[in-house]
Formats: sequence, C-alpha cells, structure tokens
Amino acid sequence: MAHYDTMILGHISKDIIVTPEGEEHLTGGAVVYSSITARRIEANIMALTKVSRDDVSILNVFGANHVPITHCLSPHTTSIRNTYLTSDRERRTCEAIGIATPFDLNDIPHDVGADLYYLGGLIKGEFPESLIEPLSQLGKVAVDAQGFIRVNEKGRLVFRDWPGKKEYIPMLGYLKVDAAEAEILTGMSDCNKAALILNDWGAAEVMVTQNSGVTICADGKLYTSPFTSRNLSGRTGRGDTCFSAYCHWRKNHSAQESCLFAAALTSLKMEKPGPFSGTVRDVERAIQQRYAD
Repeated sequence: MAHYDTMILGHISKDIIVTPEGEEHLTGGAVVYSSITARRIEANIMALTKVSRDDVSILNVFGANHVPITHCLSPHTTSIRNTYLTSDRERRTCEAIGIATPFDLNDIPHDVGADLYYLGGLIKGEFPESLIEPLSQLGKVAVDAQGFIRVNEKGRLVFRDWPGKKEYIPMLGYLKVDAAEAEILTGMSDCNKAALILNDWGAAEVMVTQNSGVTICADGKLYTSPFTSRNLSGRTGRGDTCFSAYCHWRKNHSAQESCLFAAALTSLKMEKPGPFSGTVRDVERAIQQRYAD
C-alpha cells in the first residue's frame, strides 16, 4: 500500500477574481494552493479532487508542480467568482457558478494510506460531516472550517454557524478559521479568545488567520506571527497556503516554529498571484530578514 504524510482532498475551482484593478481567471481551490505549498516545502503528499470530464485538462496544474494527483469525475466542476471590494482585499463577495459533487468515503483510494487527511473545503456539503469520524480513525484530520460554514444560497456564498461543531471539532487534529469564521463559531471578535475556545472545544491545534498575521493555539498556549507582505497581489489563497504550511512544517517542528514558518511563507506567497512558488530556503531567508528580534 502506498503511504503519504498527507492526503489533501478538495474541489479544484475555476476561479474568477475581480478586483478594483481588473479581472483574472485562475485555477484555484484549497486543494491547489494547499498541495502545491506542501510540495514546495518537500512534504510527501497526494491530492484528491473532483472535476468534470470537460475540465480534466485543468488538472495539469498539479503535474506542473509535481503533485501526485488522483481525481473522480463529476457532472460539474466547481467555479467561484470572488469580487474584492477594497484594495487591501479584506472585503469580498463570493458567488458559486458551478459546484462539483460531494466526496464520500468510497472516493478515497483503498490502496493508499496517510498520516493526515486534510479537508480543504470551499463550500458546505463538499465534505459530509459523516466523513470526519472514519477518517479520524485512519489518521489525524485537518479541517478548514470554510468547508462547513460557507453556504451556497442560490449562488451567493454566505457564512453560517456550524450546528455540529461541538460534535466534530473534538475529532480534529488541526482546525483553521479566519477572523470572521472564528467569530461566527465562537461569538468572539478577539482572535486569541476565539482560538482558546476552539482549542477548549477539542481541536488539538487551532489556526486563526487575519489581515495582520496568524495565531496558533496548541495545548492552551497561544503563538502569533505577523504577515510581512510588501504587496497583496497574491492575496487569494492566503488561508489555504498558511494552513498547509503550518500542518506540514509541524510534523518535525514545534507549534511556535511552525507558526513563524507559516507566516513567513504566506507573506511571500501574497506578493505574487497563484500558488506559492518559492522554496524552504526562501522562507528561511525571509525569517532572517523580516523577523529578526
């Protein structure tokens, strides 16, 4: 049986990015940003996605970045229009143009194992809640809360609380939220307080991202590192990149070290559109240059 450090699951997306400066079309989705980030820092991973027969060619983004990929066919490929309302790219509206079929346990190759199952969801329903428990029996589970609280309401993507949060969060090794998602789940606008609550609810380690940086809560202890990006042209994919960098660096490093590494890597990624294209050495150099005491 083939075995990987991580199996990264999620819908690939045909993204339309609208900003005050113009419009661009990208191949995106958490599965793209997360898996390419992991491979750039030399993690042993494979990706699993869903795509329509007409769009199979967009999977080339994985091969071009040396990501082992397997896919399931779906009547539709997920496609999302992200409209950023401000130049700092913190406020946006999201519309679902197409949605691929949900994953189920039968989609996971039976001849492949992993230490970590990373659920990089875009829209609620992509991963049924019933998938979490059996995966947690196979290895650790990492969840981006977006895949359980971003709801498709007639094409408009909006955030709603997760009714099953207190049942499923204790099954997670890693949970990622951004500041807005953290407030929806916990009622706390303070990221530190929200992270502590989510950790107390049972997630072994919690990541909260916001425009200023990243907060980690592990075993009741908080660690923070700022983003140091010189521009935000690559803002799309920030959270996916940061979460993936943390989860994969964490295997051999402390929570504090992994928090700093993820912040530095994400800072570099946000300076250039598309997935992270640097190296571990680039991140180490950024830490030395931008995070010196």
